[in-house]
Amino acid sequence: MKLSPLFWPIELKGKTIYILDETLLPHKVKYIKAKDYKQAVRAIKDMKTRAVGQVILVFYIFLLVIRKNKNKKDIKPILFKLAEIINAARPTLSFKYLTDMVLGWMVSGAPLEESILGFLETLKNKRIQQARAMSELLADGDSILTHCNISGQMPAIGEFARQQKKHISFFATETRPYLQGSRLTAWELQKQGFDVTLISDNMVAQIMHEKKINKVIVGADHLAQNGDIANKVGTYQIAILAKHFGIPFYVLCPPASRAKTGKDITIEIRPQVELLEYQGIKLAPKGVKGYYPAFDVTPNNLITEHIYLDIER
Repeated sequence: MKLSPLFWPIELKGKTIYILDETLLPHKVKYIKAKDYKQAVRAIKDMKTRAVGQVILVFYIFLLVIRKNKNKKDIKPILFKLAEIINAARPTLSFKYLTDMVLGWMVSGAPLEESILGFLETLKNKRIQQARAMSELLADGDSILTHCNISGQMPAIGEFARQQKKHISFFATETRPYLQGSRLTAWELQKQGFDVTLISDNMVAQIMHEKKINKVIVGADHLAQNGDIANKVGTYQIAILAKHFGIPFYVLCPPASRAKTGKDITIEIRPQVELLEYQGIKLAPKGVKGYYPAFDVTPNNLITEHIYLDIER
């Protein structure tokens, strides 16, 4: 099955991690070479990779450090400290769930390299299964609205729909201020031959009013135990609009974290410069302040169905 480069944007070759620089897409496909954990963690903080790319990168950071410290008699203190550094990289994303997995394998005496590589292979297969499960909820002729980017899942869903002889089309929001919808989602869908239309974030109500879409599919960066999700800011208002217009709202979810409800999820506030400038171009007058919460929380009662990533620790 043909997959988008965003479906698996990280590779580890020897002692170098290759990270697809998503901030350069769609104009340039370039990989950052991270030779130590500091460079890799910086790529997370700077959003050079996001969503599932950051999940994959967390495991490859551990693997890189393990390989570089093979001769150490006791690597445990190094990995415990590394987990703290990774957990602090971005507050809304549930990295602790991931780092606890690695530390759990270490404490149990499981072979770490084998455990990490095995988990990543399982993750890849489960993501494909998740895309297939979502495609089975679609009908021929569906027009789907999506927000931000679900790391290669939308083209995979489309490919499965094609196999099922369903013709589907897409609307993608620009997703301000990083423009993941226009730079990433529209790019990967067009690259794989799907009909995709780009709209600005503030057009969603009008598009729904005009009956141009009949389903919404988004991802989730964080899933609480009660079904609330945190996703790219703007998701919440789309869910409210979908409820108002009677449009099914589907969420592709990671495993649930320890957060009991959405109120327990910390919302990351990104630097204001990311809102006030884009690629060095000033978008607002000097002295104007910016406020950029990178995520918002969509409550469970606005979600038609969660499509879970069925993967165990």
